[in-house]
Amino acid sequence: MSDLTQAQQLQEFADEIFEVSKTSWAIQSRAKAKGHVEITETEFLALDVLVRASRSLHVGEIQRELGILPAQMSRVIRSLEHKGEKPLVKCQINPEDKRKIDVELTAVGKETHRAYRQWKLGTIQEMMLTLSEQDRNELVRILRLIRAGASKAFHDK
Repeated sequence: MSDLTQAQQLQEFADEIFEVSKTSWAIQSRAKAKGHVEITETEFLALDVLVRASRSLHVGEIQRELGILPAQMSRVIRSLEHKGEKPLVKCQINPEDKRKIDVELTAVGKETHRAYRQWKLGTIQEMMLTLSEQDRNELVRILRLIRAGASKAFHDK
């Protein structure tokens, strides 16, 4: 395959993924998670890092995992502390290193993470219903390859 053909194919693939993403966003914006605290994608990712860690983390650990700037991380943490009626995270000065702030997920934070994830998954599942079982299996196989490559590239940076 020539470089030009490969570049065109990659552009077409990227366009299709972007269009599917836009459709997903539109569906989700029309059906906001009712009865749940609204959070941004970055806030969800911060909660997700804490859920996967199953322990409190320093702000810097979360920031490095997400690959965002320290100032942006500070805004995300402050927002999670003040979302809704009860905080999604609890922050305290690290007892061993007073320069670090420990971030712990609250019960409300865990529930918000769970609800947001279920809401997002529901939209994706609805979109997948249009595919045959064979097409779904093939898509999952390909997506796992893409995710593995993307994860490696993300963590190598």
